[in-house]
Amino acid sequence: MKDDILFSAREVRSLRPKGFGRKAFKLEDISFALPKGYIMGIVGKNGAGKTTFFDYIMDGKKRYSGELLLDGREIHEDHLQTLNQIGFVSEKNEFLNLRTAAQNVQMLSRFYSDFDKDLFESTMESFHVSKNKTVGKMSRGELMKFQLAFAVAHKPKLFLLDEATAGMDPVFRIDFYRLLRELIQDESCSVMLSTHMEEEIEKQLDYVGVLETGRFVSFGEVQPV
Repeated sequence: MKDDILFSAREVRSLRPKGFGRKAFKLEDISFALPKGYIMGIVGKNGAGKTTFFDYIMDGKKRYSGELLLDGREIHEDHLQTLNQIGFVSEKNEFLNLRTAAQNVQMLSRFYSDFDKDLFESTMESFHVSKNKTVGKMSRGELMKFQLAFAVAHKPKLFLLDEATAGMDPVFRIDFYRLLRELIQDESCSVMLSTHMEEEIEKQLDYVGVLETGRFVSFGEVQPV
């Protein structure tokens, strides 16, 4: 049900601006609610604050006032538990470049309470990416697919995808959204992603929040075209 909220922001503001003088930037007055079983897009130009907002979720230090709630609980009350419940895919590669995908799983899966290695391997196979390929030698598309396979395998409540589809070939992008729809089908999890692609906004998203210079100027359901 749409009143079954998975993730919400309540009057989130940066505690300190990023940068100095006229270039100082901060997030202000961000509020929204994402129900379970839906895909939300955060849309905005470069520098609008999309990555900064995601960083606030992933950072171990609370760098904002207001609240970010996952299943009704402030994410920094137990941030390690929060990270266990988030599947993060980003241009910022947080994995070990000199190791293979399989070696990364062997070393990093222990930090998750319910990591399914068989599910990881089957997802990698469906993506046509070798688990024995060194992460640092992966193309951008392969790296995104590997990160998504890793995220799927630890069964998060929230998938957080930072420009994950940029650089993906159009055929895989269709499969990518098909997979996301399968993941949220039982309404146990939701997806929040940043994107600038109009086709995704119109056809693939359920909710859209528009960021301009650190402020949500609009948020709402996507109306069918």
